[in-house]
Order: sequence, then C-alpha cells, then structure tokens
Amino acid sequence: MHDRIAPQSPPPAIVIRAESQVPRRLRRYLTLDDFEPQARRILPKFLYGYISGGAETDTARTDNRRAFDEYGFVPRVLKDVSGRDQTTTLFGKTYASPFGIPPMGSSALAAYRGDIVLTKAAAAANVPMILSASSLIKLEDVHAANPLSWYQAYLAGVDARIEPLVDRVATAGFDTFVVTADVPVPPNRENNIRNGFQVPLAITPRVAWDTLTHPDWLLNIWLRTCINHGMPHFENMDSKQGPPVLSKNLMRNIGNRDQLAWKHVELIRKRWPGKLVVKGLIAPEDARLAREHGCDGIIISNHGGRQLDYTLSGLRTLPEIAAQANGMTVMMDGGVRRGTDVIKALALGADFVWVGRPFLYAAVAAGEPGVTRAISLLHAEIDRDLALLGIRSIGEITPDLVRKF
Repeated sequence: MHDRIAPQSPPPAIVIRAESQVPRRLRRYLTLDDFEPQARRILPKFLYGYISGGAETDTARTDNRRAFDEYGFVPRVLKDVSGRDQTTTLFGKTYASPFGIPPMGSSALAAYRGDIVLTKAAAAANVPMILSASSLIKLEDVHAANPLSWYQAYLAGVDARIEPLVDRVATAGFDTFVVTADVPVPPNRENNIRNGFQVPLAITPRVAWDTLTHPDWLLNIWLRTCINHGMPHFENMDSKQGPPVLSKNLMRNIGNRDQLAWKHVELIRKRWPGKLVVKGLIAPEDARLAREHGCDGIIISNHGGRQLDYTLSGLRTLPEIAAQANGMTVMMDGGVRRGTDVIKALALGADFVWVGRPFLYAAVAAGEPGVTRAISLLHAEIDRDLALLGIRSIGEITPDLVRKF
C-alpha cells in the first residue's frame, strides 16, 4: 500500500472526548446511522427522499452496504497495540484519519450553510473535504473557510466551458481538482417524482404543504438562507455564477455532459497545475485509462447508487483496480458507515475512503457540532478496531486481515 506512511511529526489527531465532555444534546448520537432519523424529521419529505434515495429500485445503493457485509475479519491477538496511530498521508498531506467528506450537491439546501459547516468541521478535525460543483455557496468562500478543501466538477464536454472553470478554481487556491465521470445524463430516480422533488425546484401545492409541515427546515434553513444570503444559486458549475435553484434555465446549464470524454481529462491535465482525480469509476479498465491520462488518483464509486441502478459496489472491483494502480492513489466511497467498513476497504486495496450521507445528516441534525461528533465517532471506531485486530497503524492493514464469508 502506498500513501499511508505517517510522517515523523504528524499534525494533531482528532481528540476523542469522554462522553461526559460531549455536549448533552449530542450524546444520543452513538453511530453515524443515528443522525439520519433526526435529519429525516427536520427535512421536508421531498428533500430527504432526494438525499437518501438511489436510482430506480435502489439495488445499487443497497449493494454498497451488502458488499461490506460479505467480509469478516481474521484478527491477531497478544500483540502490543498501545500507541495506535491512524494518521494517513494523501497527496503529500497528513490527515488525522483515513476518511474524508466527499462532494454532496445542494448541501446548503439541506443544512444551513451546509458546505461551510462541512468544510469547517473537516478542517478542525484534520480530514479532507471535497466541495461539489452543484453547491450553493461560492467556491471562493468555501476555500477561505478551509484552504485544504478540494473542488469537484460536473462538466459539459465543451472546452470553452471547461477551461475558464479550471482557471477559476486554480485562482481560488484549490490544489486538487476532481472530475466526476459517471453523470452523462440525469438518472431515473422515481422516488424523486413520488416525493415531489424536481430539477429545477418547483413550489407546487404539494411541496408547499411539505415545507409548511416541516417548520424547522422552513424557518431555520430556507428562510434563514434567503434572508441572510438571498435566493440560493448554483455557484460553482461554471466560471461564473449559475442560475438560482428555482430557475427554469437550470437544465440548459447542466446540458452536454454526455459529450464529456477522456480527451477532456487530457485537456484539464494540461491546464491544471495541481492534483487531478477522476471520480465515478467502477471498471478496472477505466482506472487504467485514468492513470494513462495523467490522473494522480481515482475515486471508485457508483455515486451512492444514484446513477445507473445495478451498478456494482466499488468494493467489489476495488482489489482488481488496486492491483494495477502502479502508484496512482486509489480511493473509494459508497456504503461506508462504520470503522470496520473503513478498515475492510483499506485491506482490499484502498488508500483512502469517503463517507457521504451520514455527515450531511449530521449537519442537518446538529450543524457543525454534529459533523464534529460524527467525525469523532468514526475516528474512535477505527482506533478501537485497530486494537482489536492486533495492529497499531493504518500501514499495518493487509489483505490477510479480511476474508469473504
């Protein structure tokens, strides 16, 4: 495994607080899954369904969890496991844990200033965070809140739109550019139609009633945002501000993604001075192409099961991809909910993992303190799991620690 060796003087790791030091309102959250029920209570049904659901039958989303359940551990015993250290080096920077917060579009629609909340909590805990192109807060503001954040793009296959966007992101100071590759056309999410969610947002009588019956969201997120910051816009899809979330021009703004191809990755590589990552790969052959086109890393992902239904979990092709990485950093997301999941992914060849929905639910449920609590819970699980596996560091995680049931 590469990219996992901690430097001799690592930055401070996450502080695991005793329960008595955790604010009382956060003590009921004991696992990442505990944040979802509270988020579901706060969010209107149309918005919760958009975040939680997948494409069509939800089979791809479900497989993300099922894949982890198919592996068990072969722990070692009577080992000195004191002095455990889960710091992880990724693209030359050392982080407190081997997980981070991936891009999640419209986070500020679900949680007040959601992208700022997520990136500030990530910075305080010393884990990376990726800003989504479909975010509602300017990328410059997010970078100011956390200079180590990454940027993720949804790109039309049009050079004239790609080049100025790349320049804007570079000027803002980001050092890692992530190209999402698995969204050539909008997916078929029938649950969105059933729940009243559509793009662009439309205030139908059904949606109006949904919001009125969820006053926490209506008052503390939507109205608070509009009063303090104006109507939310898609700020970061292009080099200039995009349309508001209620605009009928939105579909035109996100068109031509079906033209995106490897030649555009090559274009970005020539223009982008920092690290370049492609997200949304499942096939080993695509990972090889990413390496050949100059990518520094990849994120194996089926988009949380939200694009093509029945797409395999990234965990299933991870070993094949890792075997031919040849120095390229291999990351993955999808279905990670426990420290044991993180360790399974690392054992199967990942250098790093990303955890999505739970951190957004934490932001909805309790703002930045909620995200901080979620990060510390996962960090503590990994620390405990390392000890129980008989190892002291991320670098000691090897394939022989896991087996398929």
